[in-house]
Amino acid sequence: MTQPTASEAHDTLRVERFHGGVRTITLDRPDRLNAVNPALADALPRALAEASADDATRVIVLTGAGRGFCAGLDLREPAGIGATGRADQLDPLLWVGRWVQAVAHCEKPVIAAVNGVAAGAGLGLALAADIRLLSASARLSPGYLRIGLSPDAGVSYFLPRLVGVGRAMELLLTARELDAAEAERIGLAAAVWDDAEFPERVAEYATRIAAGPAIALALTRRAVRASLDSTLEAQLAREAELVRVCARSADFREAIAAFADKRPPVFE
Repeated sequence: MTQPTASEAHDTLRVERFHGGVRTITLDRPDRLNAVNPALADALPRALAEASADDATRVIVLTGAGRGFCAGLDLREPAGIGATGRADQLDPLLWVGRWVQAVAHCEKPVIAAVNGVAAGAGLGLALAADIRLLSASARLSPGYLRIGLSPDAGVSYFLPRLVGVGRAMELLLTARELDAAEAERIGLAAAVWDDAEFPERVAEYATRIAAGPAIALALTRRAVRASLDSTLEAQLAREAELVRVCARSADFREAIAAFADKRPPVFE
């Protein structure tokens, strides 16, 4: 696997930059299956904002350390959240809203490399990404009802948009777990790979996307995201505006020249 050109270690996550414009953000609380605590909920949006503002970063990969992607909210932090009840802890639970918003509003394509369990807020994080890649042992768990809770972390927003209202209702109301094969079958996973080759395949996949034209990548993402809450007329106007931006870029000029020269384009 490609070695990172630079890396940063934080208390709750690691950031690695690879050649080719791929930046990997790894949730790093493996002893808790990378469950969300206040520190992680604060660190992830900052890491995403830094990646979004970095011209050298074209694609962001989110993954988890150890056996899990993210097991959801860490019920041990803040102390007593399980005992006092959710209604008394609404402000702390906005943590997971903030980090899902950070993914949704990022300017770069975001890939969730789900290497193990993604439950609750961890599922929300995976659903908020643009593309989900799963290891064969990965599990998606919308099991809120099993602990007497309703969905959070954007699950009730993203899941119906990805699989349809009927399927989303079935998954949430039965609170059953999906394995990687079913997730791929219903469209939640773009690809599933064996655990042993998963990191290398994710790196290859992300590098392939990152080789594309950076401005067009970012604006394609923006257009698709905006379409979820847009009319056709508004979306057509938005497309025209974004195409004009792309047409002024050096990458567009390179693509036209490469077409004329019958060679692959080399984007800046």
